Amino acid sequence: MSGSNPSPRTLAEELRNRPDDDLSALLRSRPDLLNPVPGDLTQLATRAGTRASVVRAVERLDTFALQTAEALAVAPDPCPYGTLAALMTGDADAADTDPGLREAVTDRLPEALATLRAQALVWGPDDRLRLVRTARELLAPSATHPSPTGLGPTVAEASAGMSPGRLQEILATAGLPATPDPVTAVAALTSLFEDRTAMSALLDEAPAESLAVLDRLVWGPPYGSVTAQPAPHLRWLLDRGVLLPVGARNVVLPREAALHLRAGRAHRTPEPQPPALAPATARDPEMVDRTAAGQAFTALATLEELLKEWDLGGPAVLRAGGLSVRDLKRTATALDTGVHTAAFWLELAYAAGLVASDGEADERYAPTPAAEDWRQLPAEERWVRLVTAWLAATRTAGLVGTADAKGRTLAALGPHLDRSPAPDVRRRVLALLGSVPPGTAVPQDAVLARLRWERPLRGAAQAAPGTAPENGHAADHNAHTAHTAHTAHNTAQNAAHAAPQDLRSRIALWSLHEAELLGLTGRGALAGHTRALLEAGPDAAPEEASRAAATALAPLLPTPLDHVLLQADLTAVAPGPLERPLADALDVLADVESKGGATVYRFTPGSVRRALDAGRSAADIQAFLTAHSRTPVPQPLAYLIDDVARRHGQLRVGAASAYVRCDDDALLNEILADRRADGLRLRRLAPTVLAAQAAPDALLEGLRAMGYAPAAESAEGDVVIARADAYRTPPRTAPAPVPDGPPPPDDTLLAAAVRAIRAGDLAATAERKPGTPAAAPAPGRLPRTTSAETLATVQAAALTNSALWIGYVNADGAASQRVIAPVRVEGGFVTAYDHTADEVRTYALHRITGVAELADDAAS
Repeated sequence: MSGSNPSPRTLAEELRNRPDDDLSALLRSRPDLLNPVPGDLTQLATRAGTRASVVRAVERLDTFALQTAEALAVAPDPCPYGTLAALMTGDADAADTDPGLREAVTDRLPEALATLRAQALVWGPDDRLRLVRTARELLAPSATHPSPTGLGPTVAEASAGMSPGRLQEILATAGLPATPDPVTAVAALTSLFEDRTAMSALLDEAPAESLAVLDRLVWGPPYGSVTAQPAPHLRWLLDRGVLLPVGARNVVLPREAALHLRAGRAHRTPEPQPPALAPATARDPEMVDRTAAGQAFTALATLEELLKEWDLGGPAVLRAGGLSVRDLKRTATALDTGVHTAAFWLELAYAAGLVASDGEADERYAPTPAAEDWRQLPAEERWVRLVTAWLAATRTAGLVGTADAKGRTLAALGPHLDRSPAPDVRRRVLALLGSVPPGTAVPQDAVLARLRWERPLRGAAQAAPGTAPENGHAADHNAHTAHTAHTAHNTAQNAAHAAPQDLRSRIALWSLHEAELLGLTGRGALAGHTRALLEAGPDAAPEEASRAAATALAPLLPTPLDHVLLQADLTAVAPGPLERPLADALDVLADVESKGGATVYRFTPGSVRRALDAGRSAADIQAFLTAHSRTPVPQPLAYLIDDVARRHGQLRVGAASAYVRCDDDALLNEILADRRADGLRLRRLAPTVLAAQAAPDALLEGLRAMGYAPAAESAEGDVVIARADAYRTPPRTAPAPVPDGPPPPDDTLLAAAVRAIRAGDLAATAERKPGTPAAAPAPGRLPRTTSAETLATVQAAALTNSALWIGYVNADGAASQRVIAPVRVEGGFVTAYDHTADEVRTYALHRITGVAELADDAAS
């Protein structure tokens, strides 16, 4: 805004004087203003002042910008820059003034004010600064809404309704002359409190107990309660208006008096600079990358273990949705981790679309078809998929096990876990870790302190509760220390405000822990492959960033091996991660006995039988082990494979309800004689067939528990091959994040929006040529002309290539004002260049409500 322009009278006028780049910056930082695109700058200014939009903008201010706005809320309206600066720095000669802090506040104040201007929260020239009305209502103190500054109402606000006689009594006791009316009485008392010399002289006469009461109220809350007969030191304050009544038993310290006691400061401790990320610990960046890569590999192994655990169908879905506590504990045991960490892995798998419910009547969780595709990817690409899903997810695993507003326990994979601030908090946590030199580790508390400074919420800005007036004598019951009822209400309100701040802090804490679990950080420092991923910005990482992160991580991951070491004690040692086909085959053929730097597999009769059930023969198994072992196949293992294979399939189980078939009738006699088979209720149907009243799967398990190796049989008599990955859900999509407001607009949308707003503003404000009364509409109404006048004016404009201002109602009934330059008029339509839309459009003449020519200077 140039100095030659007159002072704007409204926010819309100031926005009209801003360059397009500033409007684009405003719309980018407050994308809610674009939904829908405002028709002109008046609509933009109106929308920027709505409560929901202002609350969202205020919540995105840093601590010092917010403190500046809070100071403006308690300053005169309009406020000169000097007055604002005095509220932020306080009196230069105050005893507790820190020169360094005062200088920092002075240096940073123009930047904070510029931020408020850019956000359209403050407007006007420096000698007449105005806080948007809605922002003032949010931040200014009231009886039911305490100010974050701890200041109370002004003398004028607190004394409203006080009798004229009482006001004159206060003036007389304070040593001021009488005034002719209440308005001048309030002005005189206000002037006394604002006069540093006179106010100091007045308080020099106050009893020590009175000053002690003021010390308790000065930084807020400024309210207290007194009895019907206040103690003398309280009566001294009341008689001179230093405390004013705000009810039958409630009193308040007026704002002007509090500012004198504070040496003019609106805040006890201004915070112009963000907290330092210190103490910082320097680490070897290569060591950080290796540590993070090792954890990234562990994360992949954990997710794979989860998918294997649920390969044949996972736990049941609760009726209300989610996983039961018992099933969560079982999953944690299977993953060899804690319950809360297991909840994180489950939520991560769900967010990445790897697990979901199957949607059946007896609904269960299971891997999705996408899980198979994910498992076939290289390790670094699998990691990128997980991390990008985590960064964008609004589901918050840290809430699992806590109670919602209705006291219901939140379950893993259940509803009500979405928290829209989560993606922003996660990216900010990683961005802070990435703002220090590579290899630098930062303490958790320092990160949280910086996050709170960057995005404080109003609950965090409240001053610590003060103490109501008391007389200081235990025997004197004329005054008491109980807070007023509305102070208690304020405390509850503050707690409600503090809850979101507490939630964001908890999300930040969880994010630090989850980032380490995923291998995004190594021993407190950001990893190099994480930096590459974060270059994508707040949206989902594009392919280039994903490839860059995967490329950076790949050399740090261990190379998959194609061999194991067979040992004589029926074990196989994998000295590192195995290639996917080898790992999958070993998972069927052997049981994992231990994990760590090396994985130990143990061969048992049951595991060999599992491989035989999957369709392998003894010869296949022997050949497989010979091909993938760096040591010869031990004789005990060869004997085990041959022995289990020899007995495998002698018994055949099919569906009658179920039957057992075997060519060896002696073996069937042995089974019938075994007491362990009583529960199967077997009876002989033929020399080689036994019938059972148990289901086929129960019969298989029962015979296997007795030490036999039966095989399932189809209706055609063929052996049924069991595959571990047979159960998958139908195709499922990953849960969609719950956005925290509209997404940031891209440059193309911003440019089009600014162009449309400017054109709409031109249509709404352009000066019209004097014409018939019908052509000049009432404010806010469309122009009105007859059909003949409309046609004649449009035809003349097409011949002279001049611009017109029209009112138009489209086919949907939406009315608008537009500036057009007619090109052709025919067939009941006018083709014209629309300045509002910045394109050539065709308009039906019968939908034009009226036209008016633009003044020559406006048309140009």
